Amino acid sequence: MSVSRVSRTDPAGAGAAAGDGTAAATPPKSPRGHSALGGRARPPGEKRWLAAIFLAPAAILLGVILLYPLIYSIFRSFFSDGPAGGAGHFVGFSNFKSVFTDADLLRSVENNIIWVVIVPALVTILGLIFAVLTERIRWATAFKTVLFVPMAISGLAVGVTFALVYTDQPSRGLANTVTVGIHSLFSPSSGYPGEHPTDTSVLKGSGSSGYTTVKSYAPGTVVDLPMVGLSLTSPPAGMKSAAQPSSGPGLRGVVWNDFKLGGGGKPKQVDPGELGLSGITVQALSNGKVVASATTGSDGTFAFPTLTSGNYQLALPASAFSASFDGVNWLGSQKVTPLGPSVITLSIILAYLWVYAGFAMVLLAAGMAAIPRDALEAARMDGATEWQVFRRVTAPLLAPVLMVVFVTMVINVLKVFDLVFIISQSAGADGKYADVLATQLFNAYGTQQYGVASAIGVILVILVLPAMAFNIRRFRKEGR
Repeated sequence: MSVSRVSRTDPAGAGAAAGDGTAAATPPKSPRGHSALGGRARPPGEKRWLAAIFLAPAAILLGVILLYPLIYSIFRSFFSDGPAGGAGHFVGFSNFKSVFTDADLLRSVENNIIWVVIVPALVTILGLIFAVLTERIRWATAFKTVLFVPMAISGLAVGVTFALVYTDQPSRGLANTVTVGIHSLFSPSSGYPGEHPTDTSVLKGSGSSGYTTVKSYAPGTVVDLPMVGLSLTSPPAGMKSAAQPSSGPGLRGVVWNDFKLGGGGKPKQVDPGELGLSGITVQALSNGKVVASATTGSDGTFAFPTLTSGNYQLALPASAFSASFDGVNWLGSQKVTPLGPSVITLSIILAYLWVYAGFAMVLLAAGMAAIPRDALEAARMDGATEWQVFRRVTAPLLAPVLMVVFVTMVINVLKVFDLVFIISQSAGADGKYADVLATQLFNAYGTQQYGVASAIGVILVILVLPAMAFNIRRFRKEGR
């Protein structure tokens, strides 16, 4: 049987071939959504000009509020300040140099380093601890709610609240109330700051080194040690009127405040209404060495009944006249760590942790909820302890979420402003020790130092870019 030849381009032939029972040739498919004739195969109704119309408002808005200010700030950072804050002459990198040479600006850079080094790690660790706890306690929902509530409070309200917590003038704030109470439990104070002798012919010395009697006394003598300087309007609790010591063996005496409200009485003599200084340690010295010690009672009297012979000087140690513990100067400027220039920076960090630890906990708790439970149970069935389960199973599976929290906090602390600005206002002159780059940018802009302000803004953008690039790269990698 002969087979007729059919032309490739003859539609009739193609139909004949199909009619003869052979398969009709199908048009070849173009790879990756392109048509056989070339070009991308667009979905029905797609038009580029229509998409451009819808995207144009957003693109224009972003250009106006983001792109243009960024470009102008870069341009402005290379010029000095002219009249009324206008751009002056070209100064190159002089404004950037000021950031790292000016004492106040350099302190802000150091504070930003402290924030970046300490805060993201602490927030992530606290969030992880709280997230683990939520899976171990009964009232997990209430626990999460309480910890997340600070995120719903404005930065202004948080700053004002913690400024009141840290204050110590004119009244003691919550932080110092707690610290003083705890300190008093373990080290009760009985000092009389400001108390000093009424007569240097009786006692010599100073409050910082203690006082010693000028003369020596033999047993059987009553030694009067008059002092003055006690706050009579609010004296320490438990004080009683001074009294002459009772007769008895050894060396005896009294330490009292030789003055009373309204005045009156005779100097260097115990008069009715004058208060005894209780709780003061009195030392008996022989040749400069302490041979006996006694403590004054509530009426200021003391006794050394074991001293029966010899001559002794009496000493009142400096600890009796040191200022009582009145809390921590949370908003002060004293240096406390090699990294931190002031206590106020650490105080603001505590406020920041209070706000963002709940935020980290919610994200990490959601990540832990997505971990397959069969993997955890399999590890436990294989004999792994809870710590091994957490370290070998939970932590690796939770690593992406941990990285999200950490990088987000790095970006956040680089531009932290509200808490620092508000709390530092309560510190007065010490507020400058809390400044970061964002607050210095605000201060420079407010004083029309636009060149320095622009340089600080550019530096902040440069510092944030690596973290943003890392996040974008990770998101793209996870999306593949």
